[in-house]
Amino acid sequence: MKIAIGSDHAGFPLKEKIKEFLKGEGHKVIDVGTHAQESTHYPIYAKEVVRAIRSGKAERGILICGTGIGMSITANKFRGIRAALCTNEYMARMSRLHNDANVLCLGERVLGVELALSIVKVWLETPFEGGRHLKRLEIISEIEDEICGENIPR
Repeated sequence: MKIAIGSDHAGFPLKEKIKEFLKGEGHKVIDVGTHAQESTHYPIYAKEVVRAIRSGKAERGILICGTGIGMSITANKFRGIRAALCTNEYMARMSRLHNDANVLCLGERVLGVELALSIVKVWLETPFEGGRHLKRLEIISEIEDEICGENIPR
């Protein structure tokens, strides 16, 4: 799978660990930055991960900041993005099964490395269940159309 990954300075150490893990699992990683621990702004990297997904360069994305909150807020501003902030494996599983989340948001300051890697593994391995959940995603798309206008591409 092609996975875009991005972080701000607070999430940088965890991003590097997740990159190693993803490559070890055979995934192609597109690192959109940041590439250092100097202070920066998380919306920049959320936008780049979203851009990679929407353009088809990546199938899914992972975003890391201090808590994951800022990244999830930013990523969910974009049509077609379903970003889930997950703090445990159950949330990761459900975000995929029921919501077909295409972006995983994590908080470096609230998760240990082992838990974060376990969350990533579950999130990547869990398929979308479809069925009754598909109608809910269609409703979300209708809401996006209503709010964003139909002239904005998905």
